Amino acid sequence: MAAVTFRRGLAGVSGAAFSALAQFVLVVVVTRAYPAAEAGGFFTATALALMVAGVAKLDAGNGLIYFIARARTYGYRGISGYLRAALVPCVLVAAGAAVVLYPRIGPLAALLPVMVVVDVLLAATRGFGSLRPTVLLDGMLVPACQLVLVAALALAGTPASWLPVAWGAPYLPALVLAAAGLRGRAPRTAYLPGTGRDLWRYTAPRSAAGAIQAVFQRMDIVIVAVLAGPAPAAVYTAATRFKVVGQLANQGLAQAVQTGLVRALAAGERERAGELYQAATVWLVLLTWPVWLAYAGLAPWVLRLFGPSYGSAVPVALVLAGTMMVATACGMVDVVLTAAGHTGTSLLNLLAAVGCTVLLDLALVPAHGALGAVAGWSGGVLVKNLLPLWQLHRRYGLHPFGRHTLAALRVRGWAAA
Repeated sequence: MAAVTFRRGLAGVSGAAFSALAQFVLVVVVTRAYPAAEAGGFFTATALALMVAGVAKLDAGNGLIYFIARARTYGYRGISGYLRAALVPCVLVAAGAAVVLYPRIGPLAALLPVMVVVDVLLAATRGFGSLRPTVLLDGMLVPACQLVLVAALALAGTPASWLPVAWGAPYLPALVLAAAGLRGRAPRTAYLPGTGRDLWRYTAPRSAAGAIQAVFQRMDIVIVAVLAGPAPAAVYTAATRFKVVGQLANQGLAQAVQTGLVRALAAGERERAGELYQAATVWLVLLTWPVWLAYAGLAPWVLRLFGPSYGSAVPVALVLAGTMMVATACGMVDVVLTAAGHTGTSLLNLLAAVGCTVLLDLALVPAHGALGAVAGWSGGVLVKNLLPLWQLHRRYGLHPFGRHTLAALRVRGWAAA
């Protein structure tokens, strides 16, 4: 397995970097082409779609990763049954959500089931040890097509009401390609009794946690739009757009090591799990801290890329940068916690984080707008990371930094992890 883990980590982060850049440019295009109120309406619609899709997928993807990774030892027998058991409830929930949301976000709602199925299928390919479909489709194809289509409409002077449809359309080819990427990996076998029960017994706590996580990631934009209006929502979206860098970098590294963490912790190999955790953390810090420091220092100039009225959001950018530096220094704490099987604890942590964010938002957004929203988001992020950090230390003695940190900086050391 020489350098396999290193290559996967690099591929995951590369896809995350491309996606973050494409999303940033998309925000610049929209804020430059449309008034703040119309741009805010587009950002609110897409945030709502991502939030609802995150809820509807019921975290079935992580459940599949858990069972597929463990099934390698017995030839993946019964895995096709796990796939069916995962997909059916997700599609039903997404279809119901589409009906409810259609009056609010229009035709974009019809694409919610497609977005959910793409996510679940790509997670299944990662369970089989293949990161390439996720990097190519979720990290590159979808964001690149979203940017091209939205920019084309903006340049053509198309009304902003059409932008959400252009943004959602790339999920259709992604669905076809994700299904093709999974075909041949999952052997078709007879359905084993109890498969669905086992999957959802493990996944149910994570379904709630995944829903809360999806809400946590996107609700700040929606709250600003509701409490302060679409124009402040556009300013907030622009100023906090760089937070996707940390989220996607963490996601890219997590996708590379999650399967290995599940196997190591299932086998009781705590030392190897610690190596993976520390290796991912040091690379996460090295890759993202320069971005946060540069953003904090250059915020007055960077924010003007979105338009003259966006320069007032410099304090928002400073809070964002400081919070993300603390969060990335904690590493992928929730991924490690759930890989160890503590899905219920992860759920409680997320509830605490969301509760903190909502309370702070309700108290601060009406008076302080975008700055109040980022303060609420910051409080939730700190709770979300520091709680599981303490829990991993208490239960397993795992730390984000330690004797494996320096070794992880070498390709050979990272591969060994």
